[in-house]
Amino acid sequence: MSAIMDECSPSAVRASDVPIEDVDPGIKRQMLGYGPGIMICRVWFEKDAVGTVHSHFHSQSSYVESGRFLVHVDGEDFELNAGDCFYVAPHQDHGAVCLESGVLIDTFSPAREDFLNAGDPS
Repeated sequence: MSAIMDECSPSAVRASDVPIEDVDPGIKRQMLGYGPGIMICRVWFEKDAVGTVHSHFHSQSSYVESGRFLVHVDGEDFELNAGDCFYVAPHQDHGAVCLESGVLIDTFSPAREDFLNAGDPS
């Protein structure tokens, strides 16, 4: 485990203090609270932005804070609106197309070390 994963985010996180990064065209991400076993991120999508289908070993649960999304999980497609959520088991293919600009709140277990190391030049 990297040194960064040995640390945790502060007990209280003010979103205004956390940088927002561009991750894909029309998609921005903000990593909020995390520790080795869990991470929560806010992800903004512009209309028509695509979260490409992918998989990872983490469990993921995502809450639709706002907007409308066509979500693909393990061969099934769901149209989800604000207040809805979806779960992705480890290694399941998943992705999303934003139908109406919005925000997903993604929770991962364990934390996404690859997100934390994304800006690390080493």
